[in-house]
Amino acid sequence: MKPDAVERGLVGEVLARLEDRQLRLVAAELRTIDVATATRHYAEHEGKPFFDRLVAFITSAPALVVVVEGPEDTWRVVRTMIGATNPADAAPGTIRGDLALDMAANLIHGSDSSEAAQREIAIFFPDLA
Repeated sequence: MKPDAVERGLVGEVLARLEDRQLRLVAAELRTIDVATATRHYAEHEGKPFFDRLVAFITSAPALVVVVEGPEDTWRVVRTMIGATNPADAAPGTIRGDLALDMAANLIHGSDSSEAAQREIAIFFPDLA
């Protein structure tokens, strides 16, 4: 969960939604993400016009870094629950559709493939990789 989710007190709500879907919390840590880690995490966006703003936002305050486990393609279940990147396009009932305020502060990141999940878990929780 990104800094805006932590700052707005939405961590419990988001975790409850994940657990309600029978996803199991495997790891969680509240941390302020450093620039080097954020740059590795968002490497696929490097060079894009929004990259610097993205890194600045994710490193601006504590975030809750979480790994959840569930059925095959858990990443797909989580992405569906999160909703569209732009909260204005996110369906009601999704995390972003119900709770997010704008494109820059959209509460949560979710891996977009199994491979991305493995890469991201290795960045934040190397002992799980």
